[in-house]
Amino acid sequence: MQAARQGIITEEMRIVAQDEGVDPEWLREQIAKGRVVIPRNINHPNYYPVGIGEGLRTKVNANIGTSPDHIDLEEELLKVEICERYGADTIMDLSTGGDLDFIRMTIINRWHKPLGTVPIYQVAWELLKEGKSITEMDPEHLFEVIERQAQQGVDFMTLHCGVTRDAIHIFVQQNRACGMVSRGGSLLAHWMAHNRAENPLYEQFDRLLEICAKYDVTISLGDGLRPGAIADAGDAAQWYETSVLGELTLRAWEAGVQVMIEGPGHVPIHHIEAHIKMMKRLCYGAPIYVLGPLTCDIGAGYDHITGAIGGAIAAAAGADFLCYITPAEHLRLPDPEDVRQGIIATRIAAHSGDIAKGVKGAWERNLEMSKARYRLDWETMFALAIDPDKAREYRMMSEDYEKGVCTMCGDFCAYVSSMTTERKTLKALEEATVAGENERRQIDPKEKVLRHLREKLGSLV
Repeated sequence: MQAARQGIITEEMRIVAQDEGVDPEWLREQIAKGRVVIPRNINHPNYYPVGIGEGLRTKVNANIGTSPDHIDLEEELLKVEICERYGADTIMDLSTGGDLDFIRMTIINRWHKPLGTVPIYQVAWELLKEGKSITEMDPEHLFEVIERQAQQGVDFMTLHCGVTRDAIHIFVQQNRACGMVSRGGSLLAHWMAHNRAENPLYEQFDRLLEICAKYDVTISLGDGLRPGAIADAGDAAQWYETSVLGELTLRAWEAGVQVMIEGPGHVPIHHIEAHIKMMKRLCYGAPIYVLGPLTCDIGAGYDHITGAIGGAIAAAAGADFLCYITPAEHLRLPDPEDVRQGIIATRIAAHSGDIAKGVKGAWERNLEMSKARYRLDWETMFALAIDPDKAREYRMMSEDYEKGVCTMCGDFCAYVSSMTTERKTLKALEEATVAGENERRQIDPKEKVLRHLREKLGSLV
């Protein structure tokens, strides 16, 4: 951000501009304004930059990581491979079990795009290993972990700076259906209530900014009071916290630190657009990073679908970054197949939003796919599909694989019929032209459609 404000177009900006098909100078201006971020820790090895924000392709994050009850580094590395293969733009390592520093460094050395963390998870795990509760946390421990992770190369961190004492007082009066569902936010709130103290991340925000500026860590301002049930969406606690995040955004920008704003959560489908626009307004146009949103609470086992529905609407409304939801959401730690399904569902949502936002290349890719379908050009279809492996797998299962059509229509293939109709009609028109009857037979297609609509709809046309 500091380079952008000085008029410098960095190598990371050039790469992102090329990938996105945008002008490097325009991108620099967006970064200088805080509307685009390129999370890039100076210590991340073999890094490949990704831009997140207004005017760019909607990005997708995949959460991976161990738990205290399930520690398997090889499985996490398999998840990293899946994230790479199926197009996740970023990863968050949310590990809470095992040797967290070793796990993180191993992932950082394998993953070359932005990596995020939630530092308070490591604090809670280290306390637990000592037989202590989060209520015994020393704020110095929290800041030590933040700097340790920054030194290791973490590109962006979720920090729940907006969970203030005032926000908690408002929260307890809300009588929520699902309380506080943010793990990091609830850990901080528990510490605050027990110690009758202010959130150290809020109270010492300038100290936090110094660490982030030193290593060029992007702050992802966490939504500790996000709704975890659609009945809780849009309450006073949520919006109070968001307003605090807006205040902190300005302070971060003043210090030259990049910022993203995290958002809900569970939101009724007809409220999502308003939520995104309100967040953008309260946070001065900073990139918005949403979890889902999930449009209903009863999709257990299929929450990658409920999240994708909400994510598409959120992206179309201006959300810049979607955190994936997997089929395991609310049920268990996701396995590698859950990760794959979550990435694909969320990429579909992101791309659907990009079409609505007019992001460069989104419409064109769909048009290419449509033309390939009409030609029954299967290889091009596979190449353009968000999940080429699944598309090819299903195609190979078709009894009509050698015929070129598929088993849905077989010999009644609409595309084949349509192409035949086109050929025969064009041939008839050519013959009519040769016979000198073109003026009498040829009818303007638009006029024909309008005439038909007038007959059906009368004065409405």
